[in-house]
Amino acid sequence: MRKSIRCAAAVPFLVFVTACTTGGDGAAASSGTSSSPPGTSVANDAVLKGDSLAALQTLYAKEPEAKELASKAKAILIFPNIVKAGFLVGAQGGDGVLIENGQVTGVYNNTALSYGLQAGVQSFAEAMFLMTDSAVEYLHNSDGWSFGMGPSIVIVDAGKAKSLTTTTLQSDVYAFIFGQQGLMAGLGLQGQKITRIKG
Repeated sequence: MRKSIRCAAAVPFLVFVTACTTGGDGAAASSGTSSSPPGTSVANDAVLKGDSLAALQTLYAKEPEAKELASKAKAILIFPNIVKAGFLVGAQGGDGVLIENGQVTGVYNNTALSYGLQAGVQSFAEAMFLMTDSAVEYLHNSDGWSFGMGPSIVIVDAGKAKSLTTTTLQSDVYAFIFGQQGLMAGLGLQGQKITRIKG
């Protein structure tokens, strides 16, 4: 009973989060139906690509280690605007792009639910550097990537960023959660699921 109440409570938050993200028509894209005028999807993709590249440049300016990782990465997943909202039940969501060999090769959606004492709304960006071919292959072939399964992931916080070097890399994926002021503390990847919606 309690679980059903929690799930019901999460629905309004999911609707709110979806409306706030740049990829508001992601569901339409994945279902193959859309009421948007012709060309709107292309325009939205262009905006998402521009926002994603701008977010990466912001990260590189704040954290030079991220730029070093990018030079070694096989691919980069960047979500420029993830919105998290909640009160007891939290939901987050946002769209982003996959970059391979300097080119955008796909559009992805990032969603998560969480439970516990939480309130308010916050937005942040997330960049994931896929360092191995197996991580990229897993992303391409999985029917949605739920964190905790698949490639090993390390969250890079402010302390870890300073000690990170390309010669000590051992994990499949390194993730940065950041805002305009730099890396953000207190946010994790628990419960996140990444799903391809285009490309």
